[in-house]
Amino acid sequence: MQQPTPNEHFKLQLPTELEALPQALQWFEKIALPLLPQQAYWQCQVALAEGFTNVVRHAHQGLPPTTSIDLEILLWDRCFEIRIWDWGKPFDLKAKLQELNPNNLNDPFYEGGRGLMFIQKLTDELHYCRQADKRNCLTMRKGLI
Repeated sequence: MQQPTPNEHFKLQLPTELEALPQALQWFEKIALPLLPQQAYWQCQVALAEGFTNVVRHAHQGLPPTTSIDLEILLWDRCFEIRIWDWGKPFDLKAKLQELNPNNLNDPFYEGGRGLMFIQKLTDELHYCRQADKRNCLTMRKGLI
């Protein structure tokens, strides 16, 4: 079954640099702040920041800073979706989330996978898959109702 065409579709391409995160967040704010309730806006903003940071620190580790990170926002009547595309080696998101200990979520010194746990808690749906063009796509969805 084919997914319906979104009402709105926004794209941004950034280099693999943590310094590009403020630009991603400003772009997100312009799009999402008028559309989302405050709590959903905050949750999606944190999820985007965590996802972007994970690409820079993990997926693109060892790749040149010119390697692009593509961001997309899609909006439907009942759903807000953020997609983050990377060129790193794929991994099994479900297996990674199962091996993480949720008790470590509140430990400020715990590093391994805490961002993924935050993303999972803050979004309604979370998917990660390898594409035919050798990119990976992290898809985060938040219901609007």
